[in-house]
Amino acid sequence: MSVPGYRDMPGQEWDPQQPVDAREAEDFLDLFHRENPQRGDVRERLARVVDEIAETGTYTHTYAELVFGCRVAWRNASRCIGRLYWRSLVVRDLRKVGAPDEIFEELVRHLRLAGQRERNVIRPVISVFAQHVPGRASARLWNEQLIRYAGHREPDGLITGDPRNTQFTETLQQYGWRGKPDNPFDVLPLAIEGPGGDVNLYDLPEHAVWEVPIEHPTLRWFAELGLRWHAVPAIANMRLTIGGVDYPLAPFNGWYMGTEIGARNLADPDRYNLLPVIAERMGLDTSTERSLWRDGALLELNRAVLWSFDQAGARISDHHSESERFLAHIASEERAGREVPADWSWIVPPMSGSTTGVFHRYYHEADQRPAFYLDSEARDLGRRGRSPNTAEPAEAPPSCPFHEPTPPATPTEPRSWFGRLFHRP
Repeated sequence: MSVPGYRDMPGQEWDPQQPVDAREAEDFLDLFHRENPQRGDVRERLARVVDEIAETGTYTHTYAELVFGCRVAWRNASRCIGRLYWRSLVVRDLRKVGAPDEIFEELVRHLRLAGQRERNVIRPVISVFAQHVPGRASARLWNEQLIRYAGHREPDGLITGDPRNTQFTETLQQYGWRGKPDNPFDVLPLAIEGPGGDVNLYDLPEHAVWEVPIEHPTLRWFAELGLRWHAVPAIANMRLTIGGVDYPLAPFNGWYMGTEIGARNLADPDRYNLLPVIAERMGLDTSTERSLWRDGALLELNRAVLWSFDQAGARISDHHSESERFLAHIASEERAGREVPADWSWIVPPMSGSTTGVFHRYYHEADQRPAFYLDSEARDLGRRGRSPNTAEPAEAPPSCPFHEPTPPATPTEPRSWFGRLFHRP
């Protein structure tokens, strides 16, 4: 099925110069009033909105419309398995906050509200900053998530930290950030670009970053690896669109499903690449794939993640329970007369897929709005940033003028610092 935004079918590029489409505004307002009949007759509201669009190129949502639009955008998020709780989303209306320093303060408050260590609470939160006005620049955040770990490149070409973020780390270093190059879990600063193009870096305070040490319920040596992960996954670079109005800065979070950490972030060969390390410590036979050593190591890593989050009182879901909840969400939405858009390749968990109920069915594929979109420029900024005094995202880190550039790692060479621990003589 060729649906824009799915798999190899790109979505329509956002044109920030275009005024709001009055038809999209009408569709949203019809939906809002249909699901909230106590709000009165839609025709009066629509007439005011059409006049406002004609005069300014956009219009302003009421607070009730904003809250509804945010929650429905989560309801429509086809790649999210945790949508059963879409009505519980906490919406922070920050549309009047525009200065970079004030934005940073509110992002810290977002993390503190979303992850409350003292109460063992993680709650879904979205912070909506100023809407886009056609032809007018506004502040934006480069980071793809509010909390990400740096990837520090070492002289031998290996990475201390998260290889996914190496280029982004090196771009921020061009702005003067140094971080902690020997720390594999070095929290990146937030890069906030003001309307005039100036970039400010802000280090997150420790009290805003809830981290969980990763240990294992029975394998005591797990603690020796020194693993940890942050408890609040807050997506920061997706554009929220509601009724034709775009909000370029609207970070939001839910809570983790264990496999996101244990089967992807810590396990992928181009991330922390921990499966060879764990398999070696477990004494598994890594000389042949037929021993299924990767599977054995993967299982214990995911057990460790779930157990550690439970010990820390940090909310996390397992992929079996969350799959059943998603099927319950589909049933609930069908009773309400709504189809649930879903991308099978994202809904099915990255381990033990066929043992979950979400594996054994097809889904409705559609681009339903309100929605979140990842624009190509935002994606590139989140991966590479933009070098100072240039107009394009940084393509590659600069080489040192006093040394030859380090050649790229060969395919068989571990890229991560933890992979090197396994291969060290």
